[in-house]
Amino acid sequence: MSAEEVEIPLKPITRTDIHRLEIALMLGTLLRPDVIERIKVPEERLTWIDSLGVAAGALARSSAGMPVSRIAEELGRSEATIRRHLAGKTEAGRLVRETYERFAREGVRIELPSELLGARGEEVEKLRRERDELAERLARVREKLKEALSLLE
Repeated sequence: MSAEEVEIPLKPITRTDIHRLEIALMLGTLLRPDVIERIKVPEERLTWIDSLGVAAGALARSSAGMPVSRIAEELGRSEATIRRHLAGKTEAGRLVRETYERFAREGVRIELPSELLGARGEEVEKLRRERDELAERLARVREKLKEALSLLE
């Protein structure tokens, strides 16, 4: 099995380092057997992946010393949501924290099998498209709701 080894900084300094850690946390968490079982449920899949993505992004940015207010702004979530993820008060936050701690114990490298990346990459891309489509639909509904509220006023 061929694999590509990538350096994963646990205390990122550059923007690239932050993104590498974020991706590693997301993949490391998504590939856990218990998480794979949870994302098999179609109704929960997008919510799970989105929550894991936000938690991974929050932890990666926090590890770089970024303040919660800036993390919230970059990720488009409230400061309270970011704090809950970072404190492990959400399931996604707890799982991502466990992945980070595993990386800290086992070293700062992660091995990503190229075969797995191909299959999972396609699946992740499909899920991203679904998430983006739902986000667009939600934005249109919100806009229509705003218009309806303004007409009522």
